[in-house]
Amino acid sequence: MKVITVEPGVAGSVQLDERPEPDVRADQLLVQAMALGICGTDREIVSGSYGWAPENDQRLVLGHESLGRVLKAPAGSGFAVGDHVVGIVRRPDPVPCRACGAGEWDMCLNGRYVERGIKSLDGYGAERFLLEPDYAVKVAPELGALGVLLEPASVLAKAWDHIHRIGERTRSWQPKSALITGAGPVGLLAALMAAQRGLELHVLDRAEDGPKVELTRALGGTYHERNLPKDLAVDIVIECTGAPQLVIDVICGAGGRNGIVCLTGVSSGGRTLPFDSGNFNRSMVLQNDVVFGSVNANRRHYEIGANALEAADPAWLAGLLTRRVPLAEWREALEKRVGDIKVIVEFEPGGP
Repeated sequence: MKVITVEPGVAGSVQLDERPEPDVRADQLLVQAMALGICGTDREIVSGSYGWAPENDQRLVLGHESLGRVLKAPAGSGFAVGDHVVGIVRRPDPVPCRACGAGEWDMCLNGRYVERGIKSLDGYGAERFLLEPDYAVKVAPELGALGVLLEPASVLAKAWDHIHRIGERTRSWQPKSALITGAGPVGLLAALMAAQRGLELHVLDRAEDGPKVELTRALGGTYHERNLPKDLAVDIVIECTGAPQLVIDVICGAGGRNGIVCLTGVSSGGRTLPFDSGNFNRSMVLQNDVVFGSVNANRRHYEIGANALEAADPAWLAGLLTRRVPLAEWREALEKRVGDIKVIVEFEPGGP
């Protein structure tokens, strides 16, 4: 069978390999790959700047945004042949720490977790793969290829879950507005979940026109090009770009009183910017504001994300998939092109 592999730490080492079929185990699902989502983390791994191969192996099977169809399922697993499933990315550390022991491996305390397609576990970029039932999540078959959006949706489901838990520190919390910075797949899924919560929606991005603008407006949101409006004060901000100056801008000026800012974008280091720490501290204290970071997701968040996708307009979701690349042309999926939102490799046609 065909698999996409890379030697972590070696730029340009990605290739399409042939490997034996999975050695089917009685306690695991055998899954036929339908689609594989490509994101910035995959491109980092391909560039040689990130990623770890499995122990005693030089190469890593790429891919963590999966969608597949069950070919074989253990009796009593809760899964059946034909089910559409997504594989959870992270696995708890072997100790386990207190968080991993509670099923919250996204909050791992000692960093010894592993991740499929990223850290020490082969990913989902294979025609067929094995998946433990405990780390498989069903998606509605009606979604077709759109089910591949579940992994990024789970990240935003976690962000929203934590926002609500923080907001409920006070019984009077009743958010009315949200700002999402960045209109890539993560930002637009954050915007979708804001709209599903009935919030006044604002989205900021660099695009002047095109699908990002249209998708924002289709949610009933207001699109802001490049510059953060000076008079905008919202209850919730989800920052999805990692752009250093924008991060500073949103944590210092976009939130209103009792505001919550969630940072989901990962910044690159090595850049120094001026920052008024005194004014930041004064504002945070006097306005009861909160800034926190969020990454990855656990099973609960995948399930919340699956519900959000199922409740969404399929035509709107389809607008996120700006390029669908067949496996035979897989290299094209790793190219970053103007106008891309979400690019997927299709192992088999999945519609809609």
